[in-house]
Amino acid sequence: MAHHHHHHDDGGDPCGGHGGAFSHGPETGLQYSLYSKIDLDNVQCLNETKEGSGKLVFKPWEQRLDREKYVDSDADEELLFNIPFTGNVKLKSILIVGGDAGMHPSKVRMFKNRPQMTFDDARATPEQEFELQPDASGNLEYPVRAVKFSSVHHLSLHFPSNFGSDTTRVYYIGLHGEFTEAQRQGVVLCSYESAANPADHKVQQQQRANMMIQ
Repeated sequence: MAHHHHHHDDGGDPCGGHGGAFSHGPETGLQYSLYSKIDLDNVQCLNETKEGSGKLVFKPWEQRLDREKYVDSDADEELLFNIPFTGNVKLKSILIVGGDAGMHPSKVRMFKNRPQMTFDDARATPEQEFELQPDASGNLEYPVRAVKFSSVHHLSLHFPSNFGSDTTRVYYIGLHGEFTEAQRQGVVLCSYESAANPADHKVQQQQRANMMIQ
């Protein structure tokens, strides 16, 4: 099988101006498949205009430019997503497609493993945050710190501001990383083992009691 080497000629590009973002290669579609590992039924989006619309921005890579499904902020420009996964994720990068003009979010603040976050909770120091560039075509990836996001079962994304509009609009949130179910299954196995011990003692006690009755 032939190996295709993708050469990224980004050496001369001052990527620092994009707040750490970099452009993606042709294999990106395969990488951005973590949306299928999101527990969509339990995704929350706070301050969404239409209930349930926040879930619509998690979709296949090839639908990232779809303009039919999106979420708008309601009372002000803030949005807060609570995103549970069906297992453990090692997050590598994030990609945001936002609205046109001033509606595109200007910053994202990322929190790990803090379910049910509220806007009050989001005042805490995030694991990482990015200054976002307007990106209506899904070209900019933001690489996250691997050490901070190596074992994520819940991700919260806080968008505190945009580029001047009263409303923030998001069309697509792409998450790139690795997924594993191994650790969760391991925890279950351990709890079965510890639960089995008291039961064994009870059985032995019952057997001794039966012998005494005889």
